Amino acid sequence: MSAEAVTEVWLDRIAAIDPSLRSFIHHAPEQVRALAAVAPKGPLAGVPFGIKDVIETADMPTGYGSSAYPGWQPCRDAPVVHLARQAGAVVMGKTVSTEFATAAPGATVNPFDAARTPGGSSSGTAAALGAGLILMGLGTQTSGSTIRPAAYCGVAAMKPSPKLIETFGVKALSQTLDVVGPMARDMRDLALLVSVCMRRPELAPDELVPEEKLPLKPMGLFLPVHDPVADFSPLERAASVLASVTTQAVPGWFEGLGAAQDEVFAWEASASLSTDRDLHWDKLLPETHAFMKRQQKGTFALWQAGIAARDHALADLDTLFGKADFLLTPSAPGEAPVGHARTGPATYNIRWTLLGCPTVTIPAGLGPAGMPVGVQLVARPGQDALLLRQAAAVEDVLRAAGIEARPQQMS
Repeated sequence: MSAEAVTEVWLDRIAAIDPSLRSFIHHAPEQVRALAAVAPKGPLAGVPFGIKDVIETADMPTGYGSSAYPGWQPCRDAPVVHLARQAGAVVMGKTVSTEFATAAPGATVNPFDAARTPGGSSSGTAAALGAGLILMGLGTQTSGSTIRPAAYCGVAAMKPSPKLIETFGVKALSQTLDVVGPMARDMRDLALLVSVCMRRPELAPDELVPEEKLPLKPMGLFLPVHDPVADFSPLERAASVLASVTTQAVPGWFEGLGAAQDEVFAWEASASLSTDRDLHWDKLLPETHAFMKRQQKGTFALWQAGIAARDHALADLDTLFGKADFLLTPSAPGEAPVGHARTGPATYNIRWTLLGCPTVTIPAGLGPAGMPVGVQLVARPGQDALLLRQAAAVEDVLRAAGIEARPQQMS
């Protein structure tokens, strides 16, 4: 099929579903058709693609999820967008973000239950993938903004190691923590997208050989104690069908990384958002006001302490991983919460983000309410290629065990 023919199928689906889902903040069908007509013949040729509204695009508005920038038109694409376009992706539009990728939710609902949040801050990309409106897309993560919504919407996503995907042209929150988060429907599609975003062809799924040649490496089942009311049953169910999984001890310093991440985030975000705070305050949402006030309480001394806690932990990663090559842990505390006032806690993401450990969320079936759940696989910093390979093997096993069943999509 031609890129134009493929694009028409997805345009029809978006027209039918997105008025209720509200995953796109900008979607212009004629513009999409024009893009499909000239899409290069690369590894993403003709793939329907979504871009989070905090990532800049030269031919579409970038509002950063805020009414403070109505119709703002950057002069060029962010480099990660340019790479996707050069690989042939057809951008279907800009997807909804929380305001400045922080706390104030957008209009998007969960594709499997409109009464529930899709997660955030990469709400629109996750929901559009979950509903089958796109096949790949981009989110961002500073705390849990890629992994959590992907888990809530039943799709795959990656928080890469820092600096491996360029963040220039992305609305900044924290120079230490910010990453671009590739998102897709499954692990092999995700690996293909990551190979483009990182400019590493060896990560493409052609290198992920069939299941019988893709053995599982040792994994540690990691159940932190900071959320005793979380539902661990989906994780334990997945672990029960995976080989080489042993329960991993939690180092004494691990819990303190949550507060350390908060302090690093606070000091850096108070600087990154200072222009918006000082010039656009009256245009911002109440949740953003509250977020900014919290971040202003950060101090340089607390930032230093947060960085020191991170560095101490990185020096002791052998205690964290033990004999395991990877850690298996929750992507989120459970299914997507009911309601839209909040996007859900980043409880199981913030510490890995601070450490710079690459993580992926893998669809892992349904929770007690019939909503999607995911399991998170964690690797040591810089081991992104090994992580993608292991995640594909985990996905193969979960599918073979019938664990990856999806709920009924919005229609």
